[in-house]
Amino acid sequence: MGRYEVPPESPYAFLDDDQVRAWYAYMKVHLRLRYEMNHQLQAGAGVSLADYDVLVALTSADDGRMTVSDLATRIGAERSRVSHQVLRMARRDLVEVTPSARDRRAKDVTLTAQGRALLAEASPGHVAFVRSVFLDALSEAQTRQLASAFENVYDRLIEHGTLPRPADHP
Repeated sequence: MGRYEVPPESPYAFLDDDQVRAWYAYMKVHLRLRYEMNHQLQAGAGVSLADYDVLVALTSADDGRMTVSDLATRIGAERSRVSHQVLRMARRDLVEVTPSARDRRAKDVTLTAQGRALLAEASPGHVAFVRSVFLDALSEAQTRQLASAFENVYDRLIEHGTLPRPADHP
């Protein structure tokens, strides 16, 4: 069996060779990159990738505040998982969780000063890691092509997926 050949019983047997190659390449990078980013963030700043995702997402809101539902949509995660995540983060004073002033059924999540400080501490090492293992592996033309390809895929996900487009994702 070749590098990207799949057994006939595999669900990917319905893809052509180039599609299998592209999908496997994406999945290998996606899974390994999330693992390595989490490891780098834990070792460098003592923060998990899940926490970092929440902290970064909250910086995209003008006042550092989002509802749990908006936050879940922004980071592409299940609302219940995000709800548990922010409660753990609130116990560490990285975020504050309060009843929403706009909707009594909702909870607002607000970035705290300690959360901002942790984000500021973690970001330089994280960005350097992303640059070294991802961006530096691409030429300028490949970077533009990859950005365009992922923008197209993202638009398809919005069109055919179950989460709405976040307000801050053009």
